[in-house]
Amino acid sequence: MATPASVHAHTPQGFIRKYIFSLDHKVIGIQYFFLALTAVFVGMFLSLLMRIHLVWPAAVLPFVGEIKPETYLSLLTMHGTIMVFFVLTTAPQGGFGNYFLPIQIGAPDMAFPVLNMLSFWTTFVGFVVILAAFFVTGGAPLHGWTGYAPLSALPSAGPGEGLGADLWITSIAIFCVASLMGALNFITTTLDLRAKGMTMMRMPLTVWSWFITAILGLLAFGVLLSAGILLLMDRNLGTSFYVPLVVVNGQIMGHKGGSPLLWQHLFWFFGHPEVYIAILPGMGVASQVLSTFSRKPIFGYRAMVYAMLSIGFFGFMVWGHHMFMSGMSPYSAFAFSILTMCIGVPSAIKTFNWLGTMYKGRIRFQTPMLYAIGFVSLFVSGGLSGPFLAQPVLDIQLHDTYFVVGHFHLIMGVAAIFGMFAATYYWFPKMFGRMMNETWGRVHFFLTLAGTYAIFMPMHYLGMAGGTRRYSQYTEVAYLQKLMPIHQFMTYAAFITIAAQFIFVLNLFWSMFKGPKASDNPWEATTLEWTTATPPPHDNFGGVTPVVNHGPYEYSVPGAPKDYVMQNDPATVATH
Repeated sequence: MATPASVHAHTPQGFIRKYIFSLDHKVIGIQYFFLALTAVFVGMFLSLLMRIHLVWPAAVLPFVGEIKPETYLSLLTMHGTIMVFFVLTTAPQGGFGNYFLPIQIGAPDMAFPVLNMLSFWTTFVGFVVILAAFFVTGGAPLHGWTGYAPLSALPSAGPGEGLGADLWITSIAIFCVASLMGALNFITTTLDLRAKGMTMMRMPLTVWSWFITAILGLLAFGVLLSAGILLLMDRNLGTSFYVPLVVVNGQIMGHKGGSPLLWQHLFWFFGHPEVYIAILPGMGVASQVLSTFSRKPIFGYRAMVYAMLSIGFFGFMVWGHHMFMSGMSPYSAFAFSILTMCIGVPSAIKTFNWLGTMYKGRIRFQTPMLYAIGFVSLFVSGGLSGPFLAQPVLDIQLHDTYFVVGHFHLIMGVAAIFGMFAATYYWFPKMFGRMMNETWGRVHFFLTLAGTYAIFMPMHYLGMAGGTRRYSQYTEVAYLQKLMPIHQFMTYAAFITIAAQFIFVLNLFWSMFKGPKASDNPWEATTLEWTTATPPPHDNFGGVTPVVNHGPYEYSVPGAPKDYVMQNDPATVATH
């Protein structure tokens, strides 16, 4: 059995061992959090440049200059890649998962602390490598975040497809290695290091979500790593995995026999589970926060666990729905379509259980609760357009339009980010020992919720009107020019929404140093992280191993002295 006990014999001394190359899962979690916070502002800035260019294509911007069509495609590629890998995958799993999974199961640390440190620094190197793509000759790649071959497989295919594309692929490969190390750690920790009494069915739903996400990561990132290595070989060693006999600029390339569809299959076999890697931790956090602030046990705990397991299982069976336009057999398309519709069932179970948790609860509308409700709202709004895209006959019309962009940004992008905001406002007191400002938290919430709907809802209408994605300019095509007022509206909404994020940053850093001191359990919650000191000591529980006697959501218990029962309260206390 893995044991980190030896690592925790004494607290590390010295700044570098304590804060930089730390083995403490809490410090590593905070490092991941701030890496993701940096990445999200880089990604947001790139999206702002894209939106400015779409509305004012001739604008010359300070420090950036004129945005050419190929520059626009580079911005698009890097925005998508940084957001998906270094924000949506890094913050919920690497940040909050690392910090709270061991504490919530009563463990002193992760199973493999050194591997944990390595996984963070490998992720950091991956982030530096992808940023380097902006500064090399030719600039960043323009093949989109999906990197479709043969465009991505031929260095002569366009600006940025030289060294920039090599750095892009290398960065993703490095990120895959880091994620595989992290996934092994999460799985081993969850299975091996649970405290006495912490059965699988007593684990908080956050732990379940991180555990299932780690399993998905272990299975998916290995495939992407292999695909990336083959792509690097096609580009640099003359192999032909993805490149058929092809002519570029009148020149026959020295490849034959490769299949561009092989890249699509390998990429989307990773790419669809990646959607759930991004959203499952948000589901766990939403469950945790909704139960805590409704003062009610989670509605249908076991159903929630099995729904998450089902989502993880079906997530590996639906990658073909990204490829309906690839000329696949209608029989294959039909199978992928049915399986995609099946994923709607566990998603609906979770949604109704969240509503059931809130029904007749004594709801406390504090900032974490607002973000959890916002998460459910965005999850439903983004999810409803999914069944349309799951039908091949509709998808062929909507493919490569803004309808798809609106769909995945709502359900995978901002829904996951609302989960991160809920987690930040909820766990900030435990992580930093102070409370965030409630008033500014609410202002941030309402501006962000209104802003995200104002940006991404109109994209569906654009898509239904035939507004194509990835075009750098809409002024050249008559029917697209008529859609420009919608683009202008979305761009103004983006300005306001991005500005609102600075409220969050100011609140975050101000509260870290000046916020009111937090008690050990400010939300009157039941799980183990609220039983220890604030912030938690080096070994999480100050040398005392907790013993778990109750489930994770014992709220409004009849006859109990308080309206909640902690997981480590004596077994004599009556529970549901």
